[in-house]
Amino acid sequence: MKTDRSDAALIEQSLARPDAFAELFDRHFDTVHRYARRRVGPELAEEIASETFTTAFDGRRRYDRGRSDARPWLLGIAANLLRRHWRTEKRRIAAQVSESGGNGASPTEPGGEVADALDELSTGERDVVLLFSLADLTYAEISEALEIPVGTVRSRLARARGRLRRRLGSTVPSPEGVR
Repeated sequence: MKTDRSDAALIEQSLARPDAFAELFDRHFDTVHRYARRRVGPELAEEIASETFTTAFDGRRRYDRGRSDARPWLLGIAANLLRRHWRTEKRRIAAQVSESGGNGASPTEPGGEVADALDELSTGERDVVLLFSLADLTYAEISEALEIPVGTVRSRLARARGRLRRRLGSTVPSPEGVR
């Protein structure tokens, strides 16, 4: 049974009734899974998404219930888990380019050159770029997900864009608007 309760209310309720966390899972699993799939492919996406919710469930007491939307929190957990899988992700991206003959790379489905360029970014810059471009989070949501100030999000994203443009040329799009 679906309710209109906020994510924070569901997390609060799950402290007494763990089964209430299932609704949070139902609300956000597809988003977390889609983000993970775009980062590591279908083979690991299920594992990352499942591990994200297991980690969230275990850490739900620490959730800031002043934040009604748990999506940035969950994607932050996923981003942390995905750091461990960056090597796998880089191999997947290179394989995509190899299969496509090096054609058709885009910012959301990067090719080998883009994978190499992303690998040259710091972990913090890469996380910000991927949460912005693959998970469509706003600056404020990235700030929440990574537990860093919004100003740090802006500077990391600007620095990363500059590095990617220098490395890749005009293939790195400018944002259509600040989110």
